[in-house]
Amino acid sequence: MRHATGHPARHSRRGCLPMGANRRPILFVSYAESGLLNPLLVLAGELSRREVGDLYFAADEKARDDVAGASTGSPVTFASLGDTVSEMSAVTWDDETYAAVTQRDRFRAHAAVIRHSFAPESRIEKYRALERVVDEVRPALMVIESMCQYGYELAITKGIPFVLGVPFVPSNVLTSHVPFARSYTPSGFPVPHSGLPATMTLRQKIANQLFRIRTLGMFVTKETRKVVERDDAVRAELGIAPEARQMMARIDHAEQVLCYSVPELDYPFELPERMRLVGTMVPPLPQVADGGELTDWLDAQSSVVYMGFGTITRLTRPQVASLVEVARRLDARGHQVLWKLPREQQEMLPPATELPAGLRIESWVPSQLDVLAHPSVKVFFTHAGGNGYHEGLYFGKPLVVRPLWVDCDDQAIRGQDFGVSLTVDHPETVDTDDVLDKVTRVLETPAFTERAARMGRLLHEAGGRAAAADLILRLPVLAGTDAPAARTA
Repeated sequence: MRHATGHPARHSRRGCLPMGANRRPILFVSYAESGLLNPLLVLAGELSRREVGDLYFAADEKARDDVAGASTGSPVTFASLGDTVSEMSAVTWDDETYAAVTQRDRFRAHAAVIRHSFAPESRIEKYRALERVVDEVRPALMVIESMCQYGYELAITKGIPFVLGVPFVPSNVLTSHVPFARSYTPSGFPVPHSGLPATMTLRQKIANQLFRIRTLGMFVTKETRKVVERDDAVRAELGIAPEARQMMARIDHAEQVLCYSVPELDYPFELPERMRLVGTMVPPLPQVADGGELTDWLDAQSSVVYMGFGTITRLTRPQVASLVEVARRLDARGHQVLWKLPREQQEMLPPATELPAGLRIESWVPSQLDVLAHPSVKVFFTHAGGNGYHEGLYFGKPLVVRPLWVDCDDQAIRGQDFGVSLTVDHPETVDTDDVLDKVTRVLETPAFTERAARMGRLLHEAGGRAAAADLILRLPVLAGTDAPAARTA
């Protein structure tokens, strides 16, 4: 396997990437958080597999090894944007901030995310680092993760064509958070992060409108106005174009928006022409040819509940105890549990001799996708982030959801409305009886699995990484490249 190496300038000087007239560099840009990074790595890997030349990937230094793994054919050259900035990485937030952004009052949690991440000075270094990469690589096209503000601001400012990658349901990036602003969804559509359904009671309709009004109200307070003034100063210092500040700039200025979903997993509305829904971004499987002892264990089981709550979730000791008890009761009913629990949280477990026989705990699994693809896994107990929501359903697994924050509540309510998941009633306490009830109902009601299997077929038919790669290679800006043409099949 070839690996991504070096800095773009050094790489080109070695002559590995010719600077001829047909050169059409593609530059991927993403935060290094796995939920945002991984889909773009899958897409970069697909282009590499097709021997597309001049592929670059800009991200924080900690993503270097991940990007190296994307080089399955032609090289994907890593361009470091330096160390991770705390405001841009939820895994680095202190416990007080974590508690604020994951509280169950959805507006207050939404407001806490804005207060903590709206830190204009934090993106100066990243913008300038990316600008240096762009000046050296001179990309014909940028492929930018939708949350990476400095990425699309720079592309718009420099007039570089870009594709936006979206790991959430489409309405997440097409619906305005404030009143009177442009929105691609109809009036009254659930506001992102509100966790509200499409069909609302009068009380919910009022709450939906208040969510928008209160978000707008945040930006007229004295404290936030000062931050907005600093943001204006940062934009002026960096020379960011005014049009990059528009509410829907990342959508309006994109050549194409690739969303890793299907219409059936969001509430209905008319999609803009530039948005293409390509389904879940999954690499060739198995990711691990020999899964070893874990695969042997899965092979030996009859009915496994896989519990995996992403990289951000921080469980408490009572929550861990509750989930152990859930596993104990499931074991008594003939179901096994595979729990991906970070090593630093395993210290809250009881002694190994007191754990149920049917519970297997791993601090890390070689491939979550291989686990979800295994026929013994029957249910995915997840936080329902954008990737988890779509990955579980891609493999036809119904979900039980403990929503964590922001988009998780939105995907949780949609999954429940579409009959592919149930949401626990008390995410903050993880009530044993409630969780057991939800997991058991999903396990023992065939309709959940049948509907999840249908969603899985739709996600497969959308084309995934192959469809996304085809769409990129067909863009006029890449015309004339000597890269392999998009597939016609």
